[in-house]
Amino acid sequence: MAMIAKHCPHIKVTVVDLSVRRIKQWNSDDLPIFEPGLDECIQAVRGKNLFFSNEIDKNIDESDIIFVAVNTPTKVYGMGKGFASNLTNLEKAARNIAKVAKTPKIVVEKSTVPVKTAATIRRVLDAANSGVQFQILSNPEFLAEGTAMKDLEAPSRVLIGGGQDAAGLKAIQTLVDVYANWVPRARIITTNLWSSELSKLVANAFLAQRISSINSISALCEKTNADVDEVANAIGTDPRIGSKFLRASVGFGGSCFQKDILNLVYLCRSYNLHEVADYWESVVKMNDYQKKRFSLRMVRTMFNTVTGKRIALFGFAFKKNTGDTRETAAAYIADHLLKERANVVVHDPKVLDEDMYLEFKYTLGMTPESFPDMKRCLSSERDPYAAAKGAHCIAVMTEWDCFKTLDYEKIFASMAKPAFVFDGRNILDHEKLRKIGFEVYAIGKPAAISGGC
Repeated sequence: MAMIAKHCPHIKVTVVDLSVRRIKQWNSDDLPIFEPGLDECIQAVRGKNLFFSNEIDKNIDESDIIFVAVNTPTKVYGMGKGFASNLTNLEKAARNIAKVAKTPKIVVEKSTVPVKTAATIRRVLDAANSGVQFQILSNPEFLAEGTAMKDLEAPSRVLIGGGQDAAGLKAIQTLVDVYANWVPRARIITTNLWSSELSKLVANAFLAQRISSINSISALCEKTNADVDEVANAIGTDPRIGSKFLRASVGFGGSCFQKDILNLVYLCRSYNLHEVADYWESVVKMNDYQKKRFSLRMVRTMFNTVTGKRIALFGFAFKKNTGDTRETAAAYIADHLLKERANVVVHDPKVLDEDMYLEFKYTLGMTPESFPDMKRCLSSERDPYAAAKGAHCIAVMTEWDCFKTLDYEKIFASMAKPAFVFDGRNILDHEKLRKIGFEVYAIGKPAAISGGC
């Protein structure tokens, strides 16, 4: 919405939310999320044609186009538990629109949803019997956290799906005209509703598939003395494959990949496409295997026990340049280490303590009540040197650039010996660390190079 406001000064954009606290944050100088370039963009347009408000009904009534961008998490109960999307928030938003709207509206799905969700929204809106004409469009987002503003400024594509009758095509064109203020028309793709809804799920599934594929090969590299980075470079030069999303790591995270793949799995099973469902579920299983493999290697390398040992996790966000902790691999690694009775201390330049503990609560179900020693065994440090002091090992969980330039001689001097480094992102200078005295283990690196078996 900030990017639309920036490029469309003739359009009034209002972001509404039920949370008074969240809207206050968006109206302050301390935004609730970190994203490079977002603060500058909002400062330039807020109060001019970009507004943040809790007056939901008023703004529904005054709007021509309504983007529905509510959370659609994986269900944790009932039918489809663990796979299907929970569309409760989406249905509530649709019911509120139906109740308030008095003039024609274009309702745009921005949330990631299962195929045919637009039909559900249509039924809810039409059931109001208000006589108001609604058009439903699908406009999924393809930006990536950490580069979101760049992705919005110069998108690879903008996808808009809608009805293929005259009214639907007119609604599609209305939204096309908004994006055409800064996006080349050749990059704006229009489809039917179902193709647009499915494309978002498939795009994320394909990207996650590439990560799981290279991570599966990283395990083989460690057994055969191949180097996963060299393998990725060799295959990535093939134009049919390409080099992106071939960086081996401790595993993918974030709010989209796992949720969307599981949604796709559930969709396939609901249509009795069980072989297709099994194929895509294997992508998630491989990701789980990679995280488990990494934490097991840590324990086995440190003499088969981490009980009472201080372990410093460098990074908790699921990727660099964001404070987002949803489905972060770091949480799963920390969970396994805590269950082995390690003392885990986390350093991340952008993650707040409250977000870290929320991730443990909602993703892993771990609370001080279920794990009484949680506060004692899990802590955080704003200073990386304080986090590493007295630690038996450092595990790199997030590829923050600042981790590359730390004074590792100073860190080594403060750590318990032998001092281990487990590089889950392959971003550090491993040879330099070994010369300092560290024992270094890295994802997909030959045993002869990464410190032995």
